[in-house]
Amino acid sequence: MPKPLVAANWKMNGSRAFVEEFFGAFDLAGVEVDVAICPPFPYLSLVADCVASVASERLSVGAQNASQEESGAYTGEVSTGMLADFGVQYVIVGHSERRSRYGESSELVAEKFSAVKRAGLVPILCVGETLEEREGGHTLEVVRAQLEAVTDFAGNDAWHGAVVAYEPVWAIGTGKTATPEQAQEVHRFIREKLGEAGAETPLLYGGSVKGANAGALFAQADIDGALVGGASLDAKEFAGICRAAEK
Repeated sequence: MPKPLVAANWKMNGSRAFVEEFFGAFDLAGVEVDVAICPPFPYLSLVADCVASVASERLSVGAQNASQEESGAYTGEVSTGMLADFGVQYVIVGHSERRSRYGESSELVAEKFSAVKRAGLVPILCVGETLEEREGGHTLEVVRAQLEAVTDFAGNDAWHGAVVAYEPVWAIGTGKTATPEQAQEVHRFIREKLGEAGAETPLLYGGSVKGANAGALFAQADIDGALVGGASLDAKEFAGICRAAEK
């Protein structure tokens, strides 16, 4: 069974004062799941220092994005090697906001996924459908295509040592959440699509996850944790979600 993981995606939120206040209130006592904090790039070093001060093997640092290039004339980009220099262990790739707002194709996401793996880091691949696609009955078709883009580029072995997060686009930041049954259907499909690696790959749910609904989601057989957005900005709320992930 995959090890549970709960990741905080702070998106473009926070400040130096916020980071210090968050870790001052974040209590991991008794938490038996892996936890990753993914702040904006400017705060990676500060978060890494705070994580080190907690001295918990279960707590690590993640990044919200990375370039597919290792170095060169790519102004404004950040390479996976640079992230590794700051103690980053996880990198989110293919988040729906990157796909929709910045035009990242599934093929580009696959390149980023592979770059993260080459750097010895763990990619958290985000997949999910829009409301129109769900209402049209295309959810599994969309998720299949997003997964196959990675397999086509990197091969089936690429899934070993990776994480997949199912985030229905219509549930991100909207307050709407897929029902536990809807989420479980897609998670089961993803696990089957990953083949042999599916048994060891943590599958996360993301989309308006909060303390009030986390338990019901985590009770599903194929939901191993969560990629948490807005609720992760509240240290106590996020710690509660982490505790709910213990099965």
